[in-house]
Amino acid sequence: MKLKKTAALVLTASLAVGALAGCSSGSSADEKVIKIGVFQPTTGENGGGGFQEVLGIRYANQVHPTVKIGEDEYKIELVEVDNKSDKTEAVNAAQKLVSEKVNVVLGSYGSGVSIAAGQIFADAKIPAIGCSCTNPQVTQGNDYYFRVCFIDPFQGTVMANYALQNGAQTAAVITQLGDDYSSGLGSYFKEAFTELGGQVVSEEQFQTNQTDFKAILTNIKAANPDLIFAPSSITTAPLIIKQARELGITATIAAGDTWENSTIIENAGADAEGVVLSTFFDEAEPANDEAAAFIEGFKEYLKENDQEEIIPAVSALGYDAYLAAIAAIEAAGSTDTTAIRDALQNVQIDGVTGSITFDENGDADKDLAFIKTIKDGKFQFLTTTTVE
Repeated sequence: MKLKKTAALVLTASLAVGALAGCSSGSSADEKVIKIGVFQPTTGENGGGGFQEVLGIRYANQVHPTVKIGEDEYKIELVEVDNKSDKTEAVNAAQKLVSEKVNVVLGSYGSGVSIAAGQIFADAKIPAIGCSCTNPQVTQGNDYYFRVCFIDPFQGTVMANYALQNGAQTAAVITQLGDDYSSGLGSYFKEAFTELGGQVVSEEQFQTNQTDFKAILTNIKAANPDLIFAPSSITTAPLIIKQARELGITATIAAGDTWENSTIIENAGADAEGVVLSTFFDEAEPANDEAAAFIEGFKEYLKENDQEEIIPAVSALGYDAYLAAIAAIEAAGSTDTTAIRDALQNVQIDGVTGSITFDENGDADKDLAFIKTIKDGKFQFLTTTTVE
């Protein structure tokens, strides 16, 4: 695989969805319109991260509000649905997009909801482009699902490499039962860490909506690992971090891309210092002209909408997924959803997160991750890591 940029700080996840109007209003009778579905959680456990992706997509729609199909210009209308961070609700939200006759779907933040909705999109022959859903099952066996992010086998290996290169010989792994992202990434980290010579000394699981982690953290403290790898949602992250430190655990706490969210710092406070994570984008090093323009324009967009002027990686991925969609529509020269799907296979874009093409599974060809830490109450770049 082959990735290009990743990581960047996070933005406030205030869910003032109504305050940031992103859906297009009604169109005139003679105006040509093509619909792009926005399949994201804006409420529930992953609402904060989902909202960040929505912002990236809305901004992309502001910058690129139309698409040329042959000689005709079509207005792009966003049709937004909230999958509520829930697999059952994800099915309902996906069915709503099908009934709205969208031509392509963007999302979702959260692999579990993406997997739950995948067959619905495939059956309706509507192509979907994931932004940050990293579990391999999202695209496996589904010819209609693509994605612009790297995937968890790569991300797990990246974090295992980083841990060992920085002196961690033993690790504990904490995952959420029933969450495809958490369990998948935890498993890939364990596999890579062990193969590289590390030892996993404790494996713990917790339930959705659990708030007390003292029991599993007490087990981990007894195992005395050098590092705790805890891929989870931004809701549970500060609870795990604070309770680990309250128990006197001094091990490095690490996770994946979901932890790149400022609400974790706000809620965990000083206990978040030293947390390490992998992510997709770094605003300090624009990959190309599109990225440079995005960084400047998106910060202004955030300012205008009373948001913190820090660019989350998932917002950049939302923007890139939108670019991939309009590139495929133009290449197809048609509003036909199957033609758009076929065109996606050969799309190449210079996106905000770097050059993007898709492999035979619909996954982006990416091989570079950015590692960040929390220092002095902010996300700070540490290094880039790749896996040969």
